[in-house]
Amino acid sequence: MEIKLVNLASYPAHIRLAVFLLTLLLLWLPLAAPIYFLGNDKNLVTILTMGLLFAEFLVLLRIWGKNIYRQPQLLKSYGLVRTRKNALEFLKGLNIGLLFTLSLFGLEGLLGWVVWQDSDRLLKIIIEGFISALGVAFAEELVFRGWLLDELQRDYRPNTVLWADGIIFASLHFLKSFKEMIRTLPTFPALLLLGLTLVWAKRGSKGRLGLSIGLHAGLVWGYYIINVGQLVRFSNRVPEWVTGIDKNPLAGVMGLLFLGVLGFWMRKRAKG
Repeated sequence: MEIKLVNLASYPAHIRLAVFLLTLLLLWLPLAAPIYFLGNDKNLVTILTMGLLFAEFLVLLRIWGKNIYRQPQLLKSYGLVRTRKNALEFLKGLNIGLLFTLSLFGLEGLLGWVVWQDSDRLLKIIIEGFISALGVAFAEELVFRGWLLDELQRDYRPNTVLWADGIIFASLHFLKSFKEMIRTLPTFPALLLLGLTLVWAKRGSKGRLGLSIGLHAGLVWGYYIINVGQLVRFSNRVPEWVTGIDKNPLAGVMGLLFLGVLGFWMRKRAKG
């Protein structure tokens, strides 16, 4: 059995990815199914099942690294390292992501496209948003800019890896009914650009994940504060496709433009 596991390392990337995902699914379903069928609170069920999935993902990664690649410290090779440099890059990314999101809505406010409003629970929302954003960013960056990127890099050239990672990232975030996919189609280019930007961020950090996690968390955190806190009201002075369909800045021209600036910066940094 050990020999077969070692041989798996020489298989094409799509086979390795399929084997990993199938194994993860087989480990997760028996434990997640009872939670899904017995749980009454949908939000709690989602949190428990997704938390379980990520925990099993981490365990499987350890087994995968040790038995497939002979790398017991696979997470470190993904760029998840405890160094001062990585921590500072995380904080830098967090500030940049938060600033970009707030600047986007700030500019729209100056243009009269949104009207700022007060909130009496802002501090609570800021704290909740940070915890939520950090969890989402950590999990997604470890999956997409850690595990997936590493598997692709073992087989393909850097440019192919860049686009494959970005397209997979965007596609998995775009899974919904066909009608909804058509209606929210402007979201896809922004998600693709975000995926590319986060790969460039990692490459510009010499493979460390801190900046990517920070950027991702900052963007999510800023949007959480504004959206959940209901800090802005859209004036409808411009079409929805400008500011974002369903009030989602990623589904609008302005969000795409701001992401373009961020992407250009990270791409230049990666090449410099």
